[in-house]
Amino acid sequence: VPTIAIRAHEPDRLRPYLLPGALDPFAALAFTSRSGIAAFSRALPSSSSAQLPLSDAASALPFTVAALGSDADLLDGAFLARLCRDAGRLAVLVPDVPTPAGLVEALGRGSGRRVLCPVPDVDGLREPPVVPDFLARLDAAGWAAVRAPAYTTCWVGPGCAERLVAPDAAAPDAIVFTSSAEVEGLLKGLDAAGWSWARLRARWPDMVVAVHGPVTADGVRRLGIEVDVVSSRFSSFHGVLDALAATFCSQQLKISSRFSAGSH
Repeated sequence: VPTIAIRAHEPDRLRPYLLPGALDPFAALAFTSRSGIAAFSRALPSSSSAQLPLSDAASALPFTVAALGSDADLLDGAFLARLCRDAGRLAVLVPDVPTPAGLVEALGRGSGRRVLCPVPDVDGLREPPVVPDFLARLDAAGWAAVRAPAYTTCWVGPGCAERLVAPDAAAPDAIVFTSSAEVEGLLKGLDAAGWSWARLRARWPDMVVAVHGPVTADGVRRLGIEVDVVSSRFSSFHGVLDALAATFCSQQLKISSRFSAGSH
């Protein structure tokens, strides 16, 4: 039941940052999403280009490329080769805590240095606090953060909740949210269908609400939705699936235990 969609920008919107030497005034490139890396990669010149965004001069300063959790898998050799020919100039940073706050902490003090942040525009939804909070934390840590429009997160539209509210809809065992924007999109879809979250919960009171990580959980709760399961491992979406599976196993054990006790 998709409630939001990722819409690509024209590469021209990122091109000012990808001209020859355009990243030399920066000390770091910080990604908060896999979609941001993918959009940046689409806009990068080929490694065979005469000049790349980072120069390979001997006097050039080290440059950090940072991403969260498994998103960093996209920062492979082919990606880095399109940033700079001098691989020794580049350092990939993956924070131990895969959250935007953890990323800021891992970057350390900025001391006035510039960091480029390819982040989404938001259309048809309120911007979730994740990116503004991230930029504010960078500022507080002494970085000069530059916001670059990488892609657009947009609402799918008023029909997005139809599969949940249809008279013949099957009761879901769980609903999984990976961002607070998904929640807002769902709430808008329910409203467009003449429903509400409270009505949906009343229809399926046993439906488990699972959320990917504590940052998303905070955003979901701010939108008035009670959360049952939060993944403690959130470097990838496997964490929330494992947490959900553990919840179902626990529920099954309780049912089995009650059944066993009642049979004696």
